[in-house]
Amino acid sequence: MLAATVLAVAPSAWTQQINGTPGDPSATVTIDGKQIPPPPMPFGGVIKESATDSKPYWPPRVVPPKGAPNILLIMTDDQGYGVSGTFGGIIPTPALDRIAKAGLRYTQFHSTALCSPTRAALITGRNHHSVGSGVIGELSTGYPGYDSIIGLENASIGSILKDNGYSTSWFGKNHNTPTYQYSVAGPYDQWPSGMGFEYFYGFMGGETDQWTPYLFRDHTQIFPFVGKPGYNLTTDWPTRPSSTCAI
Repeated sequence: MLAATVLAVAPSAWTQQINGTPGDPSATVTIDGKQIPPPPMPFGGVIKESATDSKPYWPPRVVPPKGAPNILLIMTDDQGYGVSGTFGGIIPTPALDRIAKAGLRYTQFHSTALCSPTRAALITGRNHHSVGSGVIGELSTGYPGYDSIIGLENASIGSILKDNGYSTSWFGKNHNTPTYQYSVAGPYDQWPSGMGFEYFYGFMGGETDQWTPYLFRDHTQIFPFVGKPGYNLTTDWPTRPSSTCAI
């Protein structure tokens, strides 16, 4: 989502990082991440008047470096430190307990006390007003900082990871698409797909019915509860495929 600058890059600068046979469709490359998307790679093949004298060259696919970790980003809505058992709350959170006992406790996260602004700040790393999310979408206005639009100049963690070769996805609540863009006709630049998340499975808006949810897979509204009297959205989530990055 960051603007790309076309640079003249020597082929050797890329070739040193290519895994596999350069020009082969299966070749991959790891980038340093200092510029995303990376500058276009120079064509390494040969183009002559005759196809028999020419040589094709596929650009390598960008992948994360060897040993790069999977990343799971979780935002729990409408709760504070007093909820989880890890910090003395009444809800058991054994996985968080194990992380905390290993020495990792984040206690200084800035909360905006509203889900949409907090989520916008979390996925962009910016103050919520600088990404148009001073309030939830239903209360947005046409003024700077409050229009519910996350501009293209503000890359999300989904965009950064995707441009570094990760597969990205978003599961759960999406309360950051402007209400007037909920239409399945688009535009989708403010949907998860427009913010760097290649796969989306969740509901739109601030709340939904747990038995007949306003549910989407990518840009398509789905109805998994039809013909299933016992369907519940809470128990549906664990059946979804695992993700590299989820909100």
